[in-house]
Amino acid sequence: MDYAVRAMDNRGSIRAFAAVTTQLAGQAAKLHRCSPTSSAALGRSLTAASLMGLMLKSQNNRLTLQIVGGGPIGGIVAAANARGEVKGYVHAPQADLPLKAPGKLDVGGLVGKDGYLTVIKDLGLKEPYIGKVELVSGEIGEDMAAYFTYSEQIPTAVALGVLVDTDLSVRSAGGYIIQLMPDVSDGEADKLQERLMGVKPVSAMIDEGYSPESILEYVLQDSSLKFLESQSLKFNCDCSKERLEKVLISLGKEELRNMLEKEGQAELVCHFCNSRYLFKADQLEKLINMQI
Repeated sequence: MDYAVRAMDNRGSIRAFAAVTTQLAGQAAKLHRCSPTSSAALGRSLTAASLMGLMLKSQNNRLTLQIVGGGPIGGIVAAANARGEVKGYVHAPQADLPLKAPGKLDVGGLVGKDGYLTVIKDLGLKEPYIGKVELVSGEIGEDMAAYFTYSEQIPTAVALGVLVDTDLSVRSAGGYIIQLMPDVSDGEADKLQERLMGVKPVSAMIDEGYSPESILEYVLQDSSLKFLESQSLKFNCDCSKERLEKVLISLGKEELRNMLEKEGQAELVCHFCNSRYLFKADQLEKLINMQI
């Protein structure tokens, strides 16, 4: 089962999040018919969104990650809420690149680094919070760390990983986020940095059977962590015909009339789950007549 946890060390100087996302990453890759490298890029992004969803304060809060780096994948969108529901897509799911080393997918090359990571948080206020940072590498984990460090002013380490099997399915996926609180000592920070340089890849840990809890205990070398929250995760799209109807209405009366005259109907496809919604002629006429 996919799930995420939130933890704190017993001194209150480090907070940490970890998730196993193998099922949802695999479902998304299959749904969008992703190439191996696109599967890794999308899975990493969905994992990052899942972990950030655990940071939201209210059940109604939502966030969206947008990554555009100028690479062949075009762009990535991943969205999550505080209830563990995650969805996402890539602009060019069939895009791929040769391995950059034996067994090493070139996610950074596919995403590119000539662009930005944008985080949009809907916190129930009049305007959403928007944070934006330049991409560091396109590998997504490093880019997320840069976002937390520069946009939210929290020193952060991020590891995201997806292991794609020989049959192109997702064999393991997940990640962790570790953040230093203001009262952490220089010695603790240096020790953690040194430790992080020597740990196993997170996708390898999950492939070996590590849980989110054991990932954090291994990475932080701390068996006394306080686990404060656990949240199940799933790939879930909340699209509906009613929502897509609002998209059509937003096009305006003239555009709808042109659509009716040229096509006789309208078919809209949800980017997140590929569901198709057909609006027949009588439904388009109804939408046209609803507008002033």
